[in-house]
Amino acid sequence: MSGESDLRKLLSGMRPQLNEGLYVFCTVPDTTVPPGTTPVATVLEPEGLTLVLRKEDADTAGLAYDYTAGWITLRIHSALDAVGLTAAFATELGAHGLSCNVIAGYHHDHLFVAADRAAEAVAVLEGLAARSAQD
Repeated sequence: MSGESDLRKLLSGMRPQLNEGLYVFCTVPDTTVPPGTTPVATVLEPEGLTLVLRKEDADTAGLAYDYTAGWITLRIHSALDAVGLTAAFATELGAHGLSCNVIAGYHHDHLFVAADRAAEAVAVLEGLAARSAQD
């Protein structure tokens, strides 16, 4: 099933959901996921394997991290070749001084924002969705 590619529909229907818990980005020098961890996502880079995982998993495994995030899922099924969605929500979040790290899954986009501002980020995204529905 292909996802939505119409930008107005993507924005008005994104339905951001804040997932429970705190998440961190860690790296390991090889491709081995440490035992006892269940990453939300992994990215293989020349410098090592990036793991996005629950903070408590990283703490238990003794993994270092610098950034603690809240995880927001945009619950609309976005097409992988859709144009403009990331730019639109990143611009809106940036206008409110909110950074975000984005990972696209097959069905949804996942945003990682500063944990202490995650609820604010959801509100900003909901406002963008509401304005997009009126256009």
